[in-house]
Amino acid sequence: MERTLATPADAEIILKLYQLRTEPVMREARAWITGEFWPSTAEEFFAVSLNRGDRHNAWLRQVTSYWEMAAAMVLHGAVSPELFVDCNGEGFFLLAKFSSVLEAIREKQPGFMSKTTELVNRFPAAAARYEIALRSVQYRPGSRIPETR
Repeated sequence: MERTLATPADAEIILKLYQLRTEPVMREARAWITGEFWPSTAEEFFAVSLNRGDRHNAWLRQVTSYWEMAAAMVLHGAVSPELFVDCNGEGFFLLAKFSSVLEAIREKQPGFMSKTTELVNRFPAAAARYEIALRSVQYRPGSRIPETR
């Protein structure tokens, strides 16, 4: 990936994305999905993602759609890939966290985390960030990391 200088507009988008992450409900949702929600099977994932009656359903949708929106901004050229990857790790962490059940999730929800996956496949810096995230989730008790993404 050829490095280019980010523009002030790129920086403003990154700062706005950060600001959105600090909204109180978003903080609560992010704390739950990154710290408490560790599905070991697709069925455990779907018990939340397909159950509108589960109070965590909205949090799961809010956080994953936020990171997919942010990744799409990069993929469509609205923000510098280098700056985005340097400033954000959580989306890559979530992709790594769900990696052991991703294939099964995508059987029912083909687009799940697809923009983040595309970022990882398109930009070497994103792939490196993802690999770091994979290593961090492999140390969680009971986690199983697949050999390919």
